Amino acid sequence: MDPGNWATDLAGGSKFGYSLLAVIMISNLMAILLQHLCLKLGVVTGRDLAQACRDHYPRPVVWFLWILCELAIAACDLAEVVGSAIGLQLLFGIPLIWGCVITVLDVMLVLLLQDRGFRYLEALVVTLILTIGGCFAVELYLVKPDMGGVMSGFIPRLEILRNSEMLYVAIGILGATVMPHNLYLHSSIIQTRRFVQNSEGKAEAIKFGTIDSTFALMFALFINAAILVLAASAFHRNGHGEVAEIQQAYHLLDGVLGVTFAGTLFALALLASGQNSTITGTLAGQIVMEGFLNFRMRPWLRRLMTRAIALVPAVVVIGVYGEQKSTELLVASQVCLSMQLGFACWPLMRFTGDRAKMGEFVNAWWLQGLGWLITLTIISLNLKLLWSALVPESMVRVLSGWLGSV
Repeated sequence: MDPGNWATDLAGGSKFGYSLLAVIMISNLMAILLQHLCLKLGVVTGRDLAQACRDHYPRPVVWFLWILCELAIAACDLAEVVGSAIGLQLLFGIPLIWGCVITVLDVMLVLLLQDRGFRYLEALVVTLILTIGGCFAVELYLVKPDMGGVMSGFIPRLEILRNSEMLYVAIGILGATVMPHNLYLHSSIIQTRRFVQNSEGKAEAIKFGTIDSTFALMFALFINAAILVLAASAFHRNGHGEVAEIQQAYHLLDGVLGVTFAGTLFALALLASGQNSTITGTLAGQIVMEGFLNFRMRPWLRRLMTRAIALVPAVVVIGVYGEQKSTELLVASQVCLSMQLGFACWPLMRFTGDRAKMGEFVNAWWLQGLGWLITLTIISLNLKLLWSALVPESMVRVLSGWLGSV
């Protein structure tokens, strides 16, 4: 539920109507299955995904996977920086660059709560999520979406694969929903549960952990679908198909919905989502560094390092190209997340399908097959997007004509 979701869902809804709701639903189902496998790995082996990679792979591969994961965390943190800064700008008129700098302060809040105990962080997350959900419940009531169009939007269509613009946004939605570093995070956090260290205790921990994560992800499905439905109903349906920026959506909402507080609710929910996702980035950064490298950095230093890495591209892009590029930067960061997702899913499928590691909890044949199908689908979509980005359409037409003649 980070600002990256906002950018991708807003772009998809305003430009393509309800068509990409199917992508949100499928991405969410993928996330549910992958999170289940992560928590199963953590409960059964007592090792998180990063530690399992360190145990299994040679050092060069471990360092490669760690660097990719750090890039994913930086890309996610970039979305949090830009999204929170946009929220501050919309609510209080703070310039975007200064808003980016102010986001460093949320580091201190997260660390303060973390020192007090994990339950305080959970309480903050729940508060922020309820704020986001409440804002969008009101927005959806005001916008009165076409329910027939919404239902048809959940039906997958081949046009998404054929249209390069739709595919780009779709892959951004996938990366924003199934974030690679969250797989490492979830396999570690599940170990904070207290359970009896026998087969029955582990099975119970897996069962209730899956219920927890599925419930949370279904709520995330509502939020992400609500953003896209809001954009499709308020903008696409009313001829504003080129709404490319979150700021533009904020200014249009009051006029389109006919109430003066619609934009304020939108901005408040955006700011809450930025702070909410900051917490997961902080925790994931510590876990992957310790898991891959067996190296623990002071939490405040680790958090500042991650935020500094994210601040540089945000400030440079906004300073050089202007504030109008901020939403494009958000979408690009989510595509970057998707590109790295396959490198987390591959070892996850290997480890949870290995009887030597998992024993009686090894994946059933159908679960293993479904997991590999998801992994290969993610990798294939990313390769297709790379091909579309790197090979000009003119060259594709020439190659197609040559192959046809042969």
